Amino acid sequence: MNADFTADDLAFQAEVKDFLEKEFPSAYRKKIDARQRLTKEEIVDWQKILFRKGWVAPNWPKEYGGTGWSPTQKYIFSTEMGLVGAPEPVPFGMTMVAPVIMAYGTEEQKERFLPDILESNVWWCQGYSEPNSGSDLASLKTSAVRDGDHYVVNGSKTWNTYGQHADWIFCLVRTDNTVKKQEGISFLLIDMKSPGITLKPIVLLDGHPEVNEVFFDEVRVPVENLIGEENKGWTYAKVLLTHERTNIAGVPRGKRRLGSLKRQAAETDDGFGGTMADNPNFKRKLAEAEIELLALEYSELRTLAALTVGKAPGPESSILKIVGTELAQSMDEMLVELAGYGCLPFLPEQYEEGFEGEIFGPGNSASAALTYFNNRKLSIFGGSNEIQRNIISKAVLGL
Repeated sequence: MNADFTADDLAFQAEVKDFLEKEFPSAYRKKIDARQRLTKEEIVDWQKILFRKGWVAPNWPKEYGGTGWSPTQKYIFSTEMGLVGAPEPVPFGMTMVAPVIMAYGTEEQKERFLPDILESNVWWCQGYSEPNSGSDLASLKTSAVRDGDHYVVNGSKTWNTYGQHADWIFCLVRTDNTVKKQEGISFLLIDMKSPGITLKPIVLLDGHPEVNEVFFDEVRVPVENLIGEENKGWTYAKVLLTHERTNIAGVPRGKRRLGSLKRQAAETDDGFGGTMADNPNFKRKLAEAEIELLALEYSELRTLAALTVGKAPGPESSILKIVGTELAQSMDEMLVELAGYGCLPFLPEQYEEGFEGEIFGPGNSASAALTYFNNRKLSIFGGSNEIQRNIISKAVLGL
């Protein structure tokens, strides 16, 4: 694709900048700059602002409420959002389950679920991984047994991100134990308020219950909530995962993080009368990160161009996932290096609503270690990077 901006693209870029300047709430911007989490209510509020503008679902087809933007416009929007720290819509509904419903759902399912996803009236979560089925997802054991007009679901899911907020969960369940493991899986949509569902938070190192375990005990799910055909769920799951892995690449977030690293390097004493921005070794690391980020950006643009002509992202999404997550972790390590001893204090109150105290060290460095530890997950979720390399070797290299 042509990466040069036309006059129309530049006008669109100015429109996006103006919108974000006026409509992205300053209180949310302040919290994000301080590395504080937005609440569920704040996230939904921002998504509804995007919805009212008609910009909440850039990658959706126009007939379902998408924007009809060109690949370049999508790139501009995503980049400008990332540069100001405006969070992209929560992916579980908007960019993960919605494309599956569009591709494989019935007309009734599309009419029932897509409008509420678009308007952020419903919060979705993902039910894929299990305690003994993570990277080998096809070995999952959560069962769904047909009983008249319902499936009866038993089992558990883990690493369920923001499940404590969710109204609905999309799940992979086993509906046939007599065939090859990939061929006995179905894709179910389950109301989180259903009797028999229990949720247990998993508190992470930063003190936040970002992920959860979800338990299903004789949960009855209407057959009408089955997506596509029974036992074809693995096919649908692979489509969803390619969308998830493409999104994980995080180029706009990487640009903002790189900019933050450069600013903090210019403010950090190197111990020899200069700053870390002048340190040859650290300058080399910054340059390598910037080059890698640029290469990742152009790879993501090629994938975006394929999406525009109706193609689902293919094995190249695994490349984006590997490079994007490992680059993010590399920049986290650089942040810890800059913070030095300043990243040692753990101040859990800094994440509480209304905290205005002092954070030790430049650039809020007390949270550097917490960010580093939390983001170790990046190379695991969405399919571990080791598994992604296997996918590439098979699908791209033909090994």
